[in-house]
Amino acid sequence: MKYRAIKGVKDILPGETEKWYFIEKNARDLFETFGFSEIRIPIIEKTALFARGIGETTDIVEKEMYSFEDKGGESITLRPEGTASVVRAYIEHGLYNNHSLTKLYYMGPMFRHERPQAGRYRQFYQIGAEIFGEDSPSIDADIITLLMDLFKRLGLNNIELQLNSLGCERCRPVFRESLVDFLKKRLPMLCEDCNRRFERNPLRVLDCKSKTCSEVMRDSPGMEGSRCEKCQRHLDGVIEYLLIAGIRYILNPRLARGLDYYTRTTFEITDKRLGAQNAIAGGGRYDSLVKDFGGPQISAIGFAIGVERIVSLIDMGDKVIPGSSPEVYIAALGEEANRMAFDLLRQIRLRGIRCETSYSDQRFVPKKSLKSQMKKANQYGVSYTLIIGDNELRNGKVILRDMKKAEQEEVDIEDIVKVLVERIG
Repeated sequence: MKYRAIKGVKDILPGETEKWYFIEKNARDLFETFGFSEIRIPIIEKTALFARGIGETTDIVEKEMYSFEDKGGESITLRPEGTASVVRAYIEHGLYNNHSLTKLYYMGPMFRHERPQAGRYRQFYQIGAEIFGEDSPSIDADIITLLMDLFKRLGLNNIELQLNSLGCERCRPVFRESLVDFLKKRLPMLCEDCNRRFERNPLRVLDCKSKTCSEVMRDSPGMEGSRCEKCQRHLDGVIEYLLIAGIRYILNPRLARGLDYYTRTTFEITDKRLGAQNAIAGGGRYDSLVKDFGGPQISAIGFAIGVERIVSLIDMGDKVIPGSSPEVYIAALGEEANRMAFDLLRQIRLRGIRCETSYSDQRFVPKKSLKSQMKKANQYGVSYTLIIGDNELRNGKVILRDMKKAEQEEVDIEDIVKVLVERIG
């Protein structure tokens, strides 16, 4: 029987993993610069956590979660997003007692039973960040700046920041009422899902990706006419700090996002090269979620990045990814040379230089000629090849070949590691 991966999940193979490493390394470096610490959250949680946090009337909870009963009869869910788990951990471990401001980031797989399509999988990966303990608009602008700086590092120059404020518990009901009045007259034009959303949570209609529904919603009321004075001042403050940072934005009064916990600031980063499903990252403020989960009243804001979509947009060009290929290759001829090659291999690697050899020991495997080993060195694209044979061993030498200059020289065996460190660093 020939086994294949489950529909909607994929293997990430060498040749592509280098891009993932590039993204993750730049993200880690930038998170640390901005004062974030990594948190590693479980892949499974109690289903109630996501139903309460994300919202029982969202598409994620109603249709997309992978939920099952464990052997104890409790409903368990593969995490569909990261924020709910981070908030749960933040409260459970009392992280709010350590610092007034807590900055956390995470990376890893999420799971949703969606229709697989370009850039969307049933097992997909997110990089996310959350800040707890500050409700100033400057912190909103700061986390958006982090996101935009990361995309700049990754070479994404066609992105667009869309910004909105969803208001608070005081002004959102006013917006909801005006939206309901608008939708009542247009229900026959909306899809079946949106008719269901209208009955349970009308704001979810704003997040529908159906082309027909999007056309209908173009004339819908925006939040701007319903915001209270405090929420409007907060949004104005976010814009002020974004302008200080030189971040361009587009105000989108109909931007809602697909999760119920957002309040006030909400944002998306899009790239037109992706077509209709063009969001590559998004997030917002969730000032009530910590309290809703049983913790103290603590404000928070965060975002999540869709890694697969970023991977599809990155052109590595001439970027060299550390760890992607060896820098030195050892070609050995003869039993003694094989033993010497194995010893040098370890010494070179201990100095942080990526090195490979042919592992050619004719006592156990067919003998590999110098020609075939040099061909392998060329395939690896190494900078240097060490050639060790009987003659070299008798003289205490190795041949060091500069593959780019096509030049070679003899070097004392006892000095070769030092020479490689000096030349490669």
